Amino acid sequence: MKKTLLVTGAALSAALLLTACGGGTVGQSSSGDSGAKTNTKKLSLIPGVQAEPFYISMQCGAEAEAKKSGYEITTQAPQKFDAAMQTQLVNALGSNPPAALLIAPTDAQAMLAPIQQVKGRGAKIIEVDTALKDTSVAESSISSDNAEGGKLAAKTMSELAAGKTGSVLVLDTIAGTSTTNTRAKGFEDELKNYPNLKSAGVQFTQNEPDQAASKVTAALASTPDLIGIFATNLNTGEGAATGLRNAGKVGAVNLIGFDASPSEIEGLKKGEYQGLIAQDPASIGQQGVQQAIAALEGKPVTRNLTASLHSITKANMDANAQYFYKQSC
Repeated sequence: MKKTLLVTGAALSAALLLTACGGGTVGQSSSGDSGAKTNTKKLSLIPGVQAEPFYISMQCGAEAEAKKSGYEITTQAPQKFDAAMQTQLVNALGSNPPAALLIAPTDAQAMLAPIQQVKGRGAKIIEVDTALKDTSVAESSISSDNAEGGKLAAKTMSELAAGKTGSVLVLDTIAGTSTTNTRAKGFEDELKNYPNLKSAGVQFTQNEPDQAASKVTAALASTPDLIGIFATNLNTGEGAATGLRNAGKVGAVNLIGFDASPSEIEGLKKGEYQGLIAQDPASIGQQGVQQAIAALEGKPVTRNLTASLHSITKANMDANAQYFYKQSC
């Protein structure tokens, strides 16, 4: 279901690249030296990776808002959370750029040049979930407050520890990924407020579940007093859960994940996770489209927006079901 959804978006985008689209009255119509014309009622969304419930939920929110507002939106996502793969998709917009590009940059620096090229062809740029270091490119950035998300995870870890002493490992994704790196820092900063909990450091998994599982296996061997693990995103959390399961340490080490994918929610029910920090990706997609349309129609645009965060445990999960991520729209 997930792959069908995203492949359909990719196929539609590919079709748009081969046809000249009709005009409209809203948005940029030309883009300077390249001679390309933007599609005045068409938006493009390029999330961080395909088939991931967080980005599917974001896509659902964006699609619903675009339809309501009389705009079209197509989605293409890289097979991996990888700057080179995402660059290919951005470059493929080529001579037929959208009126606005909503994008979750997979690298805060490496994605600058390709995104600037699309902007130079007349498209408005809206950052969703992640952001470039260069703040001059995008009209608006919408994301969770990732530092606060990390702090919320540390607070939840302290509550779960209930005064017990031990070390806590942070599993991050890729160095240079603005969102997850900020979550890790927020967690580490907040952890200092709990003298019974000691940091076992931050390790990177390259956003690969198998690497996360391996890191957990190694940490269990090297850190006998390991009491908790904070995983900064969905893939890393799922890999960490696998590592604990393989070692027979499920429940003995508190695992807090970031996000609320169907597999993570199922893991929470089973006791493989003790806590999840859920974002609201549908709201990020919705607000992204709203800001894109505002920019295109000459209305006020908010430069930085944040979406809500929620600490979900087995005890309160039913009350927070609205924040569970989707596998399809």
